[in-house]
Amino acid sequence: MFRALPMSRVSLITLASEAQDAALLLARYGHFAPVTEEEGLRERFPEQPGERYREIYLEAEARLAKIIGMCGQDSFPSIPVDAIAPNLRELKGINERLRALWQQCSACADVGHRLEQEHQRLAALRESFARLKALDVDLSRLVQTDAESLLDVRIGQIPRANVKRLQDALALAGYLLTLFDQEGEQAFVVVAGPRTGAGPDARLGGVLSQAGWRELVIPPELRAHPEAVTRYLEQEEARLNRQDQDHCDLKTRSLGKQAHWLGEVRVLLQLARPLAETALAGLRGRGQLTHFSGWVPRDGVPELQAALAVRFSARHLLHAREPAPGERIPSFLRYPVWLRPFAPLVQSYGIPRYGEFDPSLLFALTYLLLFGAMFGDVGHGGVIALLALLALPRLGPSAWVGVAAGLASVGFGVLYGSVFGYEDLIEPVWISPLHDPIRVLTVAILFGVGFIVFTLLARIYNRLAEGRTAEALFDSAGLAGLLFYLGAAGGLAALAGLPAVAAWASPAWGLALTGITTVALYKWAETRAPLGERLLVTAIETLETGINLFANTLSFMRVAAFSLNHVALALAVFTIAGGLEAMGHGITLVLGNLVIIVLEGGIVAIQALRLMYYEGFSRFFSGDGVEFVPLRLAGN
Repeated sequence: MFRALPMSRVSLITLASEAQDAALLLARYGHFAPVTEEEGLRERFPEQPGERYREIYLEAEARLAKIIGMCGQDSFPSIPVDAIAPNLRELKGINERLRALWQQCSACADVGHRLEQEHQRLAALRESFARLKALDVDLSRLVQTDAESLLDVRIGQIPRANVKRLQDALALAGYLLTLFDQEGEQAFVVVAGPRTGAGPDARLGGVLSQAGWRELVIPPELRAHPEAVTRYLEQEEARLNRQDQDHCDLKTRSLGKQAHWLGEVRVLLQLARPLAETALAGLRGRGQLTHFSGWVPRDGVPELQAALAVRFSARHLLHAREPAPGERIPSFLRYPVWLRPFAPLVQSYGIPRYGEFDPSLLFALTYLLLFGAMFGDVGHGGVIALLALLALPRLGPSAWVGVAAGLASVGFGVLYGSVFGYEDLIEPVWISPLHDPIRVLTVAILFGVGFIVFTLLARIYNRLAEGRTAEALFDSAGLAGLLFYLGAAGGLAALAGLPAVAAWASPAWGLALTGITTVALYKWAETRAPLGERLLVTAIETLETGINLFANTLSFMRVAAFSLNHVALALAVFTIAGGLEAMGHGITLVLGNLVIIVLEGGIVAIQALRLMYYEGFSRFFSGDGVEFVPLRLAGN
């Protein structure tokens, strides 16, 4: 398609007690996009009846998400066709029950976190005990800090390379060093000696520090005989296991009983979401009435009216009107399946305005033509198509762009007679860039001329659709600019000796003169400035018309340049491989072709995108439209 669907602005008035059902019907309808309030609506409908509903919905939705994240309920029940959205009172009840359930879940989570910390503490004790039990002594007797102790005992770790040196140094002070464990480059040792005074011998501090000493802190739980410590660790593990089981039973009882209800709540909150969203978009009310405002495709208004009549009988009022001048209208873009993978590339530049020419089809066809022309090779294109097809599960629909680009490369490879860089395996159906570069360059420029002509026509169409008739007819990018471009291109082609246009040289220059004169007069009329400045602005903008158009045309010479570059890279690979033996020859050919596919293929893809964006879209595509985003239910 080339433009968005025609839209109608609709206003729906219903009873306030049925507001949630009306919003649900609009969401099921699937083609209603709510908008902020229109001018004068605040005076007629001063209330905001959906604000409280939205606040409670958001609280309930947040609590439900936390609960589901904790209990791991991933399945989403299907929404019954005849399901009814909850009213405000019912939504409050759901929110309160979710609050109570979340308090249970939070308490349960706190218990689980505490148990996890105790398990970690027990694991750390086991790790320390596994190292210290090699001493086979009662650590409470060995490590004594009171002044009556006769021994100064220290337990720590040092690098293994320093053990002998430290042992000799400590011997001079009357201390013994005992190695009891080692791990990697670290040694675990006990240093013991006579206590000289009221506390540990301070003289050892410098010696130990120089040896890279790190003190091992002995937890109080391990300061006992190894047999007693073993019994303590076993008892702690059994206690934690019992608490784990009790916690699992509690979690199963408190959350398992609620699983069915949580599934129902997920459905009810999905049914409540449309009213919450319309409240955000400007739902208004007055007394017992509510007012919905939004956009609907013009062809879908009768369907909406019929659905409302079935559900609400005469308890509603629907009014549809044409868009008013100056309204910001959303663009409802609908594409065939084969064109949808290209739409995100267009929308990354921008969304078409309502009524503006949609360049998606132009982009898809031109991008593939440019990519194929610059990277035409049967083998390389086939590899790209195959890789894109294999990446389909990961990339999704966007992988079809790669498949189509690869097939375009295969098609041009047949036209060029190129297979993995070989130019003699098949006969070219059309042209060989290697043997006829001038012709390739001529075709590229002619393609650029045709592309720019099309973009100028698209701009004229857009300006006429916007009611800017003078700009569409007389501006440099309007009809006058198009006449200048066609005339100048024809005149230059005649000078270049193209026989098809040789007889039209004089009329072509006359057409160009008429076009550029019209542009100059329009610029003069549009410029509001003193005489001197007016002359300067008119001259510069008129000159810029010709310069920009032909500079953009010359940009398409890169199409020919890259098609020749593809041949040159292949020749370089063959030249390198030709000087090697059989194995080296084969490896060079394989690696060279991989480099061509990855490196040149990526560059060509970017260059084709650049030509579309900067030489095409920038000329006619505003890209500042608003996408049509309708109310929808989950799964719709």
